[in-house]
Amino acid sequence: MIRRIHSIQASCCAALLLAFAFPARATLDYSVSLANPEQHIFNVSLRIPNVHDQVRVEMPAWNATYQIRDFAYHVMQVAAADASGNRLPIVKLDKQTWQISGSGTVTVSYPSYWDEPGPFAAQLNPDHAFVNFAMILMYVPDRRAEDTRVSFTSVPAKWKIALELPKASDTAPAEFGPFAAANYDALADAPAELGTFDEFAFDAGGRRIRVVVHGAEGDRARMTDTLKRIATYEQALMDGPPSPEYIFIFHIGPGMGGGGMEHANCTAIATGSPANIAGVSAHEFFHQWNVKRIRPQSLEPVDYAREMWTPSLWFAEGVTSTYGSYTLLRSGLWTPEQFYDDLAAQITTLESRPAHSWQSAEESSIGAWLEKYDFYRQPESSISYYNKGQLLGVALDITIRDATDNRASLDDMIRALNQEFALRGLFYRDSEDLRSVAEQVVLRANPAANAGLREFFARYVSGADEIPFAGLLARAGLVVKSAGRKNASFGFTLLGGRGAPQTIRTVDPLSSAAKVGLQPGDVLVSLNGAPVPGFAQAWLRDHSPGETLNLEIRRGEQEMRFSLILGERVDQVYQIEEAANPTDKQRRIREGILHGATDPRK
Repeated sequence: MIRRIHSIQASCCAALLLAFAFPARATLDYSVSLANPEQHIFNVSLRIPNVHDQVRVEMPAWNATYQIRDFAYHVMQVAAADASGNRLPIVKLDKQTWQISGSGTVTVSYPSYWDEPGPFAAQLNPDHAFVNFAMILMYVPDRRAEDTRVSFTSVPAKWKIALELPKASDTAPAEFGPFAAANYDALADAPAELGTFDEFAFDAGGRRIRVVVHGAEGDRARMTDTLKRIATYEQALMDGPPSPEYIFIFHIGPGMGGGGMEHANCTAIATGSPANIAGVSAHEFFHQWNVKRIRPQSLEPVDYAREMWTPSLWFAEGVTSTYGSYTLLRSGLWTPEQFYDDLAAQITTLESRPAHSWQSAEESSIGAWLEKYDFYRQPESSISYYNKGQLLGVALDITIRDATDNRASLDDMIRALNQEFALRGLFYRDSEDLRSVAEQVVLRANPAANAGLREFFARYVSGADEIPFAGLLARAGLVVKSAGRKNASFGFTLLGGRGAPQTIRTVDPLSSAAKVGLQPGDVLVSLNGAPVPGFAQAWLRDHSPGETLNLEIRRGEQEMRFSLILGERVDQVYQIEEAANPTDKQRRIREGILHGATDPRK
């Protein structure tokens, strides 16, 4: 997942997929009515056969993003009936669990209200329906492995459907189902788009790629060229596609949300403009391998009821970002200079967060579940596993190339993980197996090499030591330069944003803000007479030190006005350039990174 935010719903357990690869019969039947879409209510029924005395059903507490989101609060008026239509008694056991007494075939029905845009949510309105099934469909905890079917009814006229699930049988006549999934997990990993969307397709590497666009239609030729380059490169890198077909679902235009969410055989992406699809598409497409199939054991089996703590998001998400940038570079969508600029910006971002001095990449991964809290997202409180993970991917690539005289690379490591774990239905044991596979890649290319990977993981992955970017990138014939850039400063730090009130957290005692009497806990109301933007710190980018700021705040029940002088802070900004006279080895490593190549082994 990529976000303006962060990600992800776990994919189905590989062991279950292997055991139930083809549904022998549809055991659990879901029906979803889209009648009256202006009311934003999905009317759901779940038919459960072979019940003995009682059955328990649950709504997932999370899906798509690493946050407990309690989808049960969208559910109203749960009812149950037996095969004769007689109502059955229901007891609610906790916030997301219901117990039904009855035998034979039990049908559970309920409405679920959803009108949230974006790939991490569900939405039903007169324009379209987008469904992440785990957000609207209950499951039977002790029968999750059984095959399922889902159908849509009362679909508005002229609407069509796109989802990466097969019809339940070759003779199924209805356009809107039933569709079959091997188990609940597989169903939850296959979102559906319904509406009057635009659709086109292309072939890449012998695989059919479908593109579904809701909202503003983009330039088909340009979108096709971008997506085809991405798909062709990444599939070639990974020795072929992991499934016969893939779907890109795009929501494009204002108010559509932002970011992307990966699924096993598709992705859902929201963006304001079709011109912005390249970066997020390259990231999400690579997730087919990294996280959906190359997957840490700490995320298996999926537990929809509680948090699943994993120290490996720096690799699952961050190294996916490494390959997002590599793909744009190696497919020709970026120039080398754009790649260097992005890499330098990632270094600037990491170094600008004080928490980088104490929070490790593994700790940041575990902390993903805390990102819904404003305090945790502050630069003093956390780093991003996306950001540091992307940098660690490049650092690991250079380390492997340097130890093997450019005869092996991170590409060999990711392919080895695919071969040793994903294709065998296994999950890796977090950093222990990641380090072991990296060491094997190095030793196969150079049996005499000692890449120091145990130290690398101990210092930079498990630990929070400063990554020596200048020395590291020098091995690839690259020069890191830094310069101080003067920026405006409020003189205070903030909590909140993204629609929440922004509150002063700390005040610099030497600042103008302190001198005029601002205090922690003051809530911003306006800046220079205008409403406070969603992220007040971004406001500073258009202002300079020394300017006067007229600030309105709320302190308790009292509103107050202050006039202060914006202060100055000096931020380090990094740039990366090619060394003018690299050694032969430095040049070969640099060219290897740029083109995704290694030198022949001796």
